[in-house]
Amino acid sequence: MNKSVNKDWIARSMASVWHPCTQMQHHEALPLVAISHGSGAWLYDHEGHRYLDAVSSWWVNLFGHANPRINAALKDQLDHLEHAMLAGFTHEPVVELSEQLSARTQGALGHAFYASDGASAVEIALKMSFHYWRNIGQTDKQEFVCLAGSYHGETVGALGVTDVALFTEAYGGMIRRAHVVRSPAAGVDEAAADALNQAVQAMRALFEQRAAHIAAVIVEPLVQCATGMAMYDPLYLKQLRALCDEFQVHLIADEIAVGCGRTGSFFACEQAQIWPDFMCLSKGISGGYLPLSLVMTTDTVYQAFYHSDIHRAFLHSHSYTGNPLACRAALATLAIFDEDRVIEKNKISADKLRKAMEPIAAHSAVRRIRQRGMIAAFDVEPAVAEGFSRRFFAEAQKQELLLRPIGHTVYWMPPYILSDEEISLLGERTLSVLNHVV
Repeated sequence: MNKSVNKDWIARSMASVWHPCTQMQHHEALPLVAISHGSGAWLYDHEGHRYLDAVSSWWVNLFGHANPRINAALKDQLDHLEHAMLAGFTHEPVVELSEQLSARTQGALGHAFYASDGASAVEIALKMSFHYWRNIGQTDKQEFVCLAGSYHGETVGALGVTDVALFTEAYGGMIRRAHVVRSPAAGVDEAAADALNQAVQAMRALFEQRAAHIAAVIVEPLVQCATGMAMYDPLYLKQLRALCDEFQVHLIADEIAVGCGRTGSFFACEQAQIWPDFMCLSKGISGGYLPLSLVMTTDTVYQAFYHSDIHRAFLHSHSYTGNPLACRAALATLAIFDEDRVIEKNKISADKLRKAMEPIAAHSAVRRIRQRGMIAAFDVEPAVAEGFSRRFFAEAQKQELLLRPIGHTVYWMPPYILSDEEISLLGERTLSVLNHVV
């Protein structure tokens, strides 16, 4: 009976739902998984098969599925206010969330503007920077800079600062291209220090030539996730902040994937002891419960828009901006960070992940084991046959794992609540899947 239910939901989804980041025809050979429910780090289908959510359901779930504390907060909020427009109105959850996030930056980023998803937050940051320079009379500053291999979302503005051809090449005629500067992440057989220094010098050279026309540079701090978990040292962020100050260029930190404790500190930028002009947050900010994103910025930026002239206002809006339910989920998420001392505990969990990865490092096909906080990754020998990621994904499901490689890069980005037994299972089963696929 349950098997029939599973197949029915899959068939209905194939007939009516266009799934994201997917070539739908591939599901003829690799069926969808119809999820019935979740509990802790596990997802379950209608037949009772379980899957350890080792990628946090696209990097959003921090404290497990059906978390009782977040559930309770949302149930309470439902009885008070589900939504109210944020234009001309306000409410407790959005005020408290804005205040708490500002406090986590020691007040450096004291103004929060809300949206629903990561790409929208990037659009907001780009528009704010562009409009800021216009408001203060520097109308030539209209260009943007991104790093090689960067990914910042799939709306048109975000694609302009994304350097992943798979996502951009079909829309070239729609995109306003940014300057692409080399990444500080070291390539194969390249020393990390050399890569970092060359990246800094490349950015300086561009600024020396084009700073009068550049509004902002956008980076994913410490880890360029979608390009294959490319990692680099915090020193780059410190030196980039200095360059931006020297040449009067805004720094946008896209912490959508790497914020909220992923890299070892609540904000990745903390490890460089710098604050950007704009910080984009989404994904884990609501604990993986509801769509929520925001851009935090400085009082200097805010004051450039604060004026009697409506044309100087930031006239950007989303219907569900600052949704009370999403903000309440975020407040419950922040409470868990504080009450459970999550950042401290994650250091212990990260070390356990590192140890669980050690047997995998000995595999003959594995290259470039790397880790930053609660993100661990390795590359598989490039000679592996085409379709590796889909075959790995399918075999992982058979072995009770949700793992979704990026090309030849296999990564772990699990919820922060994994038990020792679950970490051991993740390591052992990942190695088993790798042996089977390779």
